[in-house]
Amino acid sequence: MAESNHYSVLVDEYISEFAPDVQVRLQALRQIIREAAPNAEEKISYQMPTYAQHGNLVHFAAYQHHIGFYPAPRGIQAFKEELSKYKGGKGSVQFPLDQPLPEDLIRRIVAFRVKENVEKAREEKKQKK
Repeated sequence: MAESNHYSVLVDEYISEFAPDVQVRLQALRQIIREAAPNAEEKISYQMPTYAQHGNLVHFAAYQHHIGFYPAPRGIQAFKEELSKYKGGKGSVQFPLDQPLPEDLIRRIVAFRVKENVEKAREEKKQKK
């Protein structure tokens, strides 16, 4: 548990580096992820907050004009139509700082990634037997 607290402190430090209005948005995103993936480990990976459960689920990072959200290519593909109004790439999406976070969509993407990773881990465990 001490290790988990260490990572939370690192995520706190990451968030504290940004302007107060951006910090509020990052904390909101963090809370959404924690609620959608209550068993995920919070850590810093690739120099950004990362949530892992049977492998990485999602990452996020703040930039000058947006928050980057990284749910892996499958997370983007599964919600491609709803994400189409945002800039993004194969495994990323940009949520502009001048628009509200799509909280419900983020929650559903995280839940999708949790389900995907849990099922993958279950299949891998079956194959080892």
